[in-house]
Amino acid sequence: MSKTHVKMTVNGKAVEALAEPRTLLIHFLREELNLTGPHIGCETSHCGACTVDIDGKSVKSCTVFVGQAEGADVTTIEGIAQPDGTLHAVQEAFRQHHGLQCGFCTPGMITRAWRLLQENPNPSEEEIRFGISGNLCRCTGYQNIVKAIQAAAEELSVKEAAE
Repeated sequence: MSKTHVKMTVNGKAVEALAEPRTLLIHFLREELNLTGPHIGCETSHCGACTVDIDGKSVKSCTVFVGQAEGADVTTIEGIAQPDGTLHAVQEAFRQHHGLQCGFCTPGMITRAWRLLQENPNPSEEEIRFGISGNLCRCTGYQNIVKAIQAAAEELSVKEAAE
């Protein structure tokens, strides 16, 4: 199959490459761009390990063709931290509140939580649980994940009030 030219912005950087149109975005990110943060889990959009942010929406990159991301602004777990490597409040909260578990679901969970807190800066526990319901933790560590998201929401609220 012939390759097509794709352009998009990934983690704030313009990216151009040739790719087969049927290439899944998760494979393009991992194999062409060496962004291995998003994980390949179920490849059927059930687990959310591959969650990335595309144009302000959480998307499971195992169900998106690279051509569908043409011109899009894509953020992966690697793009959430500050350029100097300082962890984002969500990443730091996952670390501090033991939301990491085995770590397989963590990139997708954090990416989804990052978007959730932009959509709803002060979510209730129920809203958090609903908001991350498309992401599965096989360690079943949801309580610590919810605590981490609550802590991140509080930290972000304090930072915003200080600005």
